[in-house]
This record gives sequence, structure tokens and C-alpha cells, in this order.
Amino acid sequence: MTELHFLWPLTGGLLIGLSAALYLLGAGRVAGISGIAATVVGLTGSGSWSPARTQALGFLVGIVLGAGLAMAVVREPQIIITSSIGLLVAGGLLVGFGTRLGAGCTSGHGVCGLARLSPRSLVATLTFMVAAALTVFTVRHLLGVA
Repeated sequence: MTELHFLWPLTGGLLIGLSAALYLLGAGRVAGISGIAATVVGLTGSGSWSPARTQALGFLVGIVLGAGLAMAVVREPQIIITSSIGLLVAGGLLVGFGTRLGAGCTSGHGVCGLARLSPRSLVATLTFMVAAALTVFTVRHLLGVA
């Protein structure tokens, strides 16, 4: 590793913050990925295709294209699945349920909400961070799963 190993995460964090700020300024909406995905698939109540859905779809496409560009320019990541597919699917469904229950996800509450000093986002972020820490502690130290 080089002495500049901190530049990649710093650059990524700055780009996430910049995209969230631009989306808020340009679209007037918070860049919460779960809310954006819900908008695209029509879970937000608008029955017909709307400009908000078009913007949300553009944002999601930009995320995918940006990840593809990063993989092409920087390096292709090694993806190693160390758990069962069933467990991963169950975890994904629970996360999806939690984001709908909590009215947002880490990008909506943790990035955008905290930046706006939202008390609701502070409570939500503290809740999911404590739940994540307790889950890791339970699985690794109490259940002994590596």
C-alpha cells in the first residue's frame, strides 16, 4: 500500500457528499437510495410516470455507471461470497424492510439527514448503527461465527 492509500476513500466520500448536495439543490429531494429506488418502482404513491421518477431513475443509472467507470479505471474488485445465498437474500429482505420501516436508509438519514441536522435522522442513524454493532458482536463473539 502506498502513503496515499487514504485518497480513494476520501475521494469517494467527497463524491457522495457532492452528489447528495447536487441532487438536493437540483431536484429538491434528499438522495436517500431506498427512497429513490421506491420512487422508481412506484412505491411512493404516484401511479403514473412522473418527472420525479425520471430523475430518480437517472440517479440510479448514474450510480451504476459510476461504479462501472470506477471498476474500469481503478481496478475490478474481487467479490468473494463467504455465506450462503439464502442467508444473503434473507439479510437483504430484512434490510429492505428496515429501510421502509425507518423511512430511509444510511444514505438518506446518515448522509443527507445528518448534514441537514435532522433530529429524526440522528435517532435513525444511531438506531441502525447500534443495531449493526450489536449484530456483529452477537454473531462473532456470542455465536462464534467468523
